[in-house]
Amino acid sequence: MSERTETAAPATVPAQSAPVSPAPTGSVDSGARKGPGPVSWLSWWRGEAGESARRNLALIGVLVVLIVIGMITRPDLYGDLGWVGGNMMTILKLASAVGVVTVGMTFVIIGGGIDLSVGAIIALAGVWSTTVATQQFGAGGMIFTAVVVGTCVGLVNGLLISYGRLVPFIATLAMLVAARGLAAEISDKQTQVSTNQTINGIASESVLGIPVLVIILVAVVAAGWVLLNRTTFGRRTVAVGGNPEAARLAGINVRVHTVLLYTLSGLCCGIGAVMLTAQANSAQAAMANLYELDAIAAAIIGGTLLSGGRGSVVGALLGVVIFATITNLFALNDLSPEAQNMVKGGIIVAAVLVQQFRFKSLTQFFARNRLSSTS
Repeated sequence: MSERTETAAPATVPAQSAPVSPAPTGSVDSGARKGPGPVSWLSWWRGEAGESARRNLALIGVLVVLIVIGMITRPDLYGDLGWVGGNMMTILKLASAVGVVTVGMTFVIIGGGIDLSVGAIIALAGVWSTTVATQQFGAGGMIFTAVVVGTCVGLVNGLLISYGRLVPFIATLAMLVAARGLAAEISDKQTQVSTNQTINGIASESVLGIPVLVIILVAVVAAGWVLLNRTTFGRRTVAVGGNPEAARLAGINVRVHTVLLYTLSGLCCGIGAVMLTAQANSAQAAMANLYELDAIAAAIIGGTLLSGGRGSVVGALLGVVIFATITNLFALNDLSPEAQNMVKGGIIVAAVLVQQFRFKSLTQFFARNRLSSTS
């Protein structure tokens, strides 16, 4: 009796562990196995996976509209293709430092935090790296100092938030004030001139016709994209921002990961400090003023949720370029900075509304209208 029971038991195991049924036709998984057919691409485009692509395509459309406005308002300039290409490079150069900082800010926001101290960290790193003592070590010493100072300040932010249990808004706001004060103390409230030609040449040199500042921006964005979309670190960032408690139960050390996110933001600020110092050939305690607002706004425009759990590095870059293009367009038309700020504010509000009213809801709305009209 017992022998029959023991021999029958293994036979029941395969019956209980039946193979998982294949994904339905037209799903993303089946499309990946059978090839990207029209149905699979359509379902991917309409689903959650295609939301980032739809958003980025919409941002590119906004850039096209801005260029069209420039062609209408300043046809004397936009009629020259050579000038248009040079102007786009100028826009990317001006947006390069903010773009690098925005990459770090995007990671922090996706992870459920906020960093109001990025502008002050840039100022502190820039001032510290341009002191007479630091400049004696040459370009390598200046770059090393800026990156280390930015990284260490970001590390302090992460420790205060993770282990000091401070709210990110309060911790980074306090760091904003403290870092600006320390930068003013180090520089004695004076502008420190960079005498290193290698550092100063970063803003003027080009490689194959592409400015070095733009190359640095593209490299940081590419590294950020890979880190967010192709590594465990990126998946953990999304998990921590989406639901910290669920991430903790899944085995993620939320505290350590939060520290790493703010350290990454500080690292980006250190790189941005070198880029700004190269552009101005100097550093001061008031540099990078309101960069935190520009970085947050660009991240939101790119589709990053302020509540965390979702974001795009490419979208954030497009948001930076859009704001830089608006600034350039207003300058070409001699419009006031006040009008420019009002337009930027309207764009931010529109971006948040788009996050609330998604493209998928819009397609469902039109689909319901078509069904009602045919019936």
